[in-house]
Amino acid sequence: MDFVIEPMTAAHWEHVRAIYEEGIRSGNATFETSAPDWEQWDKAHLPFCRLVARSQGAVMGWAALSPVSARKAYAGVAEASIYVSASAQGKGVGTTLQQELIRHSEAYGIWTLQGVVFPENTASLALLKKAGFREVGRRERISQLGGRWRDTILLERRSPVVGQD
Repeated sequence: MDFVIEPMTAAHWEHVRAIYEEGIRSGNATFETSAPDWEQWDKAHLPFCRLVARSQGAVMGWAALSPVSARKAYAGVAEASIYVSASAQGKGVGTTLQQELIRHSEAYGIWTLQGVVFPENTASLALLKKAGFREVGRRERISQLGGRWRDTILLERRSPVVGQD
């Protein structure tokens, strides 16, 4: 499948939001129960490392980083989010977005990427592990979704390029 990775802009938001909502409906992508508007999403994510995968004008997936803390000591640590539309899954979109997100994050001085995944989301776990993320641990009953306590797996990837001094 031919696709390109390019910076995400506000103009992509409706397509990005639709893919995010697919993930929400799956019940295994996020604790969120509805997608925010652009302004809320924009405030919650770092202004760099926002990417979309597009084919023939259609957005097939997206990736972005969120800060893990407002504290200066954690400025180089970010949580990675990658969402791929159901119609584009299994076609290399997630892998390519992950590779580009890592490359871009290192260019912006991010030394640690984190991923937080439901244990049932085996595709996301495999994607992160393939990209060099290691499992840090399982957070048991960390929050509820739909009235049911859920666990998450915390994974991280330390850059071999940034923060090695």
